[in-house]
Amino acid sequence: MQGGGDSLLVNRYTCRVMSDSEAAIQRRLAQIKTELAALGPLRPGHLSQQYNVCGTPGCRCKVEPSHRHGPYYQISYTCQGKSSSEFVRRQNLAAVQQQLRNYERLRTLVDEWVGLGLAAAKLKRQRTASGSKSPRKTRIRPKTPA
Repeated sequence: MQGGGDSLLVNRYTCRVMSDSEAAIQRRLAQIKTELAALGPLRPGHLSQQYNVCGTPGCRCKVEPSHRHGPYYQISYTCQGKSSSEFVRRQNLAAVQQQLRNYERLRTLVDEWVGLGLAAAKLKRQRTASGSKSPRKTRIRPKTPA
């Protein structure tokens, strides 16, 4: 029972010491971590749609450009410094698009996390700097006759 009371005291003390801004940052960081854990499969890259002209003589795609074959979907990405591209089958298109959205959300959340970390560090520096400055004591010396 006493352990629970001690932790409650520590939490109350921590809340008093922490400013509203710091508490808001900590709440948002917890939300970000929860969102990151729930993202699901990720895939970096860019999805493009292509229409092709075949090599068959007399095919409609050669006669009129609006009748080209397609659309064909291709994902291009760079991983560990190596650029790659893959064709995406129509039946996998929705899943790949969701993975791309998940990856973009990951990047957004990580960027926000870094920004919040920098803001929290700045607030902490300001708090410790203001707490370490003690008022200077000035001594009044009596004037000595000259």
